[in-house]
Amino acid sequence: MLTAFALAAAGFLAAGPPAAAADADLVRNGGFEAGLDGWSCSAGSGAVVTTPVHSGSSALRATPAGQDNARCSQSVTVKPDSSYTLAAWVQGAYVYLGASGTGTTDVSAWTQTPGAWKQLTTTFRTGPSTTSVTVYTHGWYGQPSHLTDDLTLVGPDPGGPGQPQPPAAPTGLTASATSSSSVSLNWSAVPGATSYTVHRDGAAPFSVTSAPAPVTGLAASTTYTFRVSAVNAAGESPKSAPASATTTGGGGGGGGLPAHALVGYLHASFANGSGYVRMADVPASWDVVNLAFGEPTSVTSGDIRFRLCPVAECPNAESEAEFKAAIKAKQAAGKKVLISIGGQNGQVQLATTTARDAFVSSVSKIIDDYGLDGLDIDFEGHSLSLATGDTDFRAPTTPVIVNLISAVRTLKARYGPDFVLTMAPETFFVQLGYQYYGSGPWGGQDPRAGAYLPVIHALRDDLTLLHVQDYNSGSIMGLDDQYHSMGGADFHIAMTDMLLTGFPVAGNTARVFPALRPEQVAIGLPATTNAGNGHTPPAEVNKALDCLTKKQNCGSYQTHGTWPGLRGLMTWSINWDRFGGWEFSRNFDGYFGG
Repeated sequence: MLTAFALAAAGFLAAGPPAAAADADLVRNGGFEAGLDGWSCSAGSGAVVTTPVHSGSSALRATPAGQDNARCSQSVTVKPDSSYTLAAWVQGAYVYLGASGTGTTDVSAWTQTPGAWKQLTTTFRTGPSTTSVTVYTHGWYGQPSHLTDDLTLVGPDPGGPGQPQPPAAPTGLTASATSSSSVSLNWSAVPGATSYTVHRDGAAPFSVTSAPAPVTGLAASTTYTFRVSAVNAAGESPKSAPASATTTGGGGGGGGLPAHALVGYLHASFANGSGYVRMADVPASWDVVNLAFGEPTSVTSGDIRFRLCPVAECPNAESEAEFKAAIKAKQAAGKKVLISIGGQNGQVQLATTTARDAFVSSVSKIIDDYGLDGLDIDFEGHSLSLATGDTDFRAPTTPVIVNLISAVRTLKARYGPDFVLTMAPETFFVQLGYQYYGSGPWGGQDPRAGAYLPVIHALRDDLTLLHVQDYNSGSIMGLDDQYHSMGGADFHIAMTDMLLTGFPVAGNTARVFPALRPEQVAIGLPATTNAGNGHTPPAEVNKALDCLTKKQNCGSYQTHGTWPGLRGLMTWSINWDRFGGWEFSRNFDGYFGG
């Protein structure tokens, strides 16, 4: 069936005829350098990648799924009764290139051979009254993803009296910093423009419908330069004159941490095979101590309780008075002590405003009773998931997400700018969002996929540290569109690069999760092989740090930057590190000179 259909396609694999002197390439963004601007892909199947490419810095990757063949198309204005040559470079099996609505015979070309880049080309003549055609590329059902780059439609330019023209370049562009991580852009509206593309040096362009346009995910105290172009059906204007702005300093709840911090969880409320560690016996290497765990009275109550491990379970446990005194001593030495909520067994679902308010009240009581510095959110399992139809991480609607964001903001406002806020999500809830978000546009996906992204994004200006658990994880696709597995430097490099670069959520380049600042990011690892799957030997940990902070020892993965300000490491746990002879913390001290 496939072969019969393919052989019937009116196309071929060859070089097209040369263009006439007056001909022009009429496709907008055929090299995908401006993301998917100008293109429409069925079922969200298309995404722009930076490798491999045929030329330039970007290409289209489209992935068939189910009954969708990953068709990406663009409507192009043409001249009636004229000859055109359609061409593109493709990579993959059963990749098609075609044109419909020609007014004569619609055409297509295809290749069934994967491997190196190949050029597809075909020609057609428009009908006597045809003024627009649709050019497209697609794959085939059940086939892997395919690549397209340098797509062109060359022929007579339809420009002239009565024909659509690209808009003029925007004027009056201004840029002003609105926080330590965001800038607002404004410019004069351009007649005939239907959208605008924002360009920033070193970042992928993105599309907006009008001014003003917020730009988020920027680094503090950094100068950025922007340009804007106007877009309509006829094409894109030249870029505007540049405008620059410098973000403000601070922000993000830095919490008074050292430049490179070591974060660990202390088994304060339970016993396991790692042994109990008294608060006073936690070594000075640990800059942030997260008390594990505060847990809810029921999954949906929002009422969080914390108790010290009873002597019956932990014979060497200190008294509550001794525990509180040890916390004060740690704080006097410049350390931070937080209550961590959740954990593997502490499912928390703030599905109602009543649960939200109970969460705020009960967490505040714990912080006040023990004199703590802040909160760590370690929601795992089924605590966070996205309701069907909640598809935009920038504007969540799911109650458990919205109520958690509201509760944390209330706590931050109550305790002020020194309140330390950290999060410890699993990769499934963060980096997996590069491929999948919630149940997806058609349903059927795991609704937990990427579910932490709206929480992180909404609280990014209050967030002190995000330390994703790079363990107990399946293989995750990185920004190189390759799968990476835990246990070695490569996994930590790829996962951290995603946080520090930003990424399109579920492949949608119109919904990019902005980069976090390097001082907001630490790498989460298990302290020993007993602590969790994916233990990484110290030499591999150091390779990851070398790559991310110095761009050395990177192996095959190419990061999108170098971040000497990366905050540090987190581990599960202080107890397991002691069990392992303090190997993890000693390696951290040796690397950062502690």
